[in-house]
Amino acid sequence: MNEIDGIHTKYDKEIRIGAYDAIKQYKDIVNQDPYRLHYHLMPPVGLLNDPNGFVYYKGLYHLFYQWNPFATEHGAKFWGHFSSRDLVRWKEEQIALAPSSSFDKNGCYSGSAVVHDDQLYLFYTGNVRDEAGNRETYQCLAISEDGVDFVKKGPVIELPSGYTAHFRDPKVWKQDDKWYMVIGAQTEKETGTVVLYRSTDLCNWQYLSLISDEQEFGYMWECPDLFSLQNKDILLFSPQGIEPDGYRYNNIYQSGYFVGKLDYQEAYYEHGAFKELDRGFDFYAPQTTLDEKGRRLVFGWMGVPEENEQDHPTIESYWIHAMTIPRQLLLRGDKLYQQPVDELVNLRTELIEYRHVTMEDNQLELQKISGKSLELVVEVKEHTNKYFSVFLGKTTRITFDQENKVFTLERKSINGEELETRHCHLNKLSRLRIFLDTSSIEIFINDGEEVFTSRIFDDQENDTISFQSKGKTIVDVYKWKLSNVMNK
Repeated sequence: MNEIDGIHTKYDKEIRIGAYDAIKQYKDIVNQDPYRLHYHLMPPVGLLNDPNGFVYYKGLYHLFYQWNPFATEHGAKFWGHFSSRDLVRWKEEQIALAPSSSFDKNGCYSGSAVVHDDQLYLFYTGNVRDEAGNRETYQCLAISEDGVDFVKKGPVIELPSGYTAHFRDPKVWKQDDKWYMVIGAQTEKETGTVVLYRSTDLCNWQYLSLISDEQEFGYMWECPDLFSLQNKDILLFSPQGIEPDGYRYNNIYQSGYFVGKLDYQEAYYEHGAFKELDRGFDFYAPQTTLDEKGRRLVFGWMGVPEENEQDHPTIESYWIHAMTIPRQLLLRGDKLYQQPVDELVNLRTELIEYRHVTMEDNQLELQKISGKSLELVVEVKEHTNKYFSVFLGKTTRITFDQENKVFTLERKSINGEELETRHCHLNKLSRLRIFLDTSSIEIFINDGEEVFTSRIFDDQENDTISFQSKGKTIVDVYKWKLSNVMNK
């Protein structure tokens, strides 16, 4: 492993200055965009995608992210960086990694972070292209003593035989006294998989094997993340190349998980069927961390690569995409539940509540139940109905069809030309918890049994919320206005 002080090279400084100049140039335009979010992490300018290096270190949560500061399209990626003490209020830190070295000149691609000997280790994929566009890939290391300034140490893993250069997104963790790494990969037969490495010092890595024999499940598996919950090993990943199947796999690329058991001696992962983690339009590349409270927390990118990105209206204001709210993962049986982290209650500023609201074959608006940045909880106390709906704004609608046991989210498409839907099967609706934030919606059904995450670009002048029932429904409704913590 070659030690390379990438922080202090002349080109590294120049490219960082260019990124900060882009922020200064477009800052006012970006911040005046009415679609700008109030409590979600967003890029200061340009394009944001995958969450990276999510970790708790020296009293702070750190979240890095893929970032192109120079355009609202994918290009040579930096690692942007946010930090927080409470998962609610975030500080924008200086750039962590810039594509300035021979091994990452075309992008510091996604990766992860671990704490070792009181230092923060970042692992990432260095993307390199030759003049003909041919790809090279390197798994690289950078180290920090304070969580802010990072020194590049260069590649620690090069491409092994049997795989194409689509070999990226290292996620590292410790098991007993050894370190392990999973990497998303494509075999030379152009099938997706995940490979496993082992190390004793985080610098020298031994290739073990691919860990799944699923050979017909897409052509590439991105952003793997392997962790344990309740003595079961969960593999999160984002497969590409999966055909739609009824209500499943309706986005261009998916994100989901296997539940199983990793044999660390044999380097083999036995698992069950793939399950989608989120059923909405805009969710990809989730990454987790274990925090000081013992919680398994997750962020996702509120977007999907190549899915109508060119149609986002925020491009006119020189930015695109955002992160989800932070969530806690819980395993119940073989199903992952997602719940907003407890700290988000600190966003609440004022409560409007209605108890025992009865609807029967009618549509109803409740006074002061409206807004563009809010948390809405609907607890279903009784329903002998055919369906129950919540309308948000002009074109966003949530419906539970009790007869057919189907939950539906409907929105205006990103290009604004039609209405479109996502669905899931649901046996019963007992509770909805909805986070609305100017141009995003996150719906947690039955305490996280199912989750729908989506961007919504609705009529900015319409902030109404109404309820409709076909048949009889009785609900309790709670609405909180949420603080604007990102634009202060």
